[in-house]
Amino acid sequence: MGKGYGSEFHLLRYLGYHRHDLNRAVEQKTGGRVIEWLDFAFGGKGKPDREWTGVDFVDSESDVKSAWLKFWPQSGNVPNWDAVGRLESNSGTEYLLVEAKAHVEELQSSCGASEKGGMDVIRKALIGTIKTNSYTADVDEWLSPYYQYANRLAHLHFLLQHNIPARLVFIYFFGDNGGGKTLSNGKPPKCPKNEQEWCASLRNMHNHLHLNGQSELEKHVHNLFLRV
Repeated sequence: MGKGYGSEFHLLRYLGYHRHDLNRAVEQKTGGRVIEWLDFAFGGKGKPDREWTGVDFVDSESDVKSAWLKFWPQSGNVPNWDAVGRLESNSGTEYLLVEAKAHVEELQSSCGASEKGGMDVIRKALIGTIKTNSYTADVDEWLSPYYQYANRLAHLHFLLQHNIPARLVFIYFFGDNGGGKTLSNGKPPKCPKNEQEWCASLRNMHNHLHLNGQSELEKHVHNLFLRV
């Protein structure tokens, strides 16, 4: 974790020192009331504390979790959440699944699974999400270059299909200084200075994924723009 920069630092800072402001921003977007933020598990023996992965946070018997084991491969990097909370809304209690970003390059990723490492399972999960929500995208467009966003949508789709109320909250921090770091291409990260500078990159991502903003799935997705 960067000291004074990066999405992980800024999110933990908001959770630790500015939780009221964070909760208020979430509540304004969702119309609900934040009940709590779930603690992560301790790492122990030199290992870092562990973020929630997959659907481990679900307070449910084995049915949903057993279904998830078939929905998503357990080898490789199982999707993890930057934060998980609970929200009280008109629909009852819902999970808040948070992804945070501090520079635009964090939006891009590609699926690295092999055919033996679960690629077929991933493709099936993404195709199901695309078809159910009447998107016109080809599955390959969801595998790269915005794979992380796509697989988070797939996980939200899975939860809603199994009657687990949930919302995705993407937090886009602006004003980060990049910590003086450079990317693999030798250039500094592009850290937006305001909400508007995020929006062009987000439009490109949404257009590439063929999101229409009208699907039932996207009604459960919210963007927050927070100053660092």
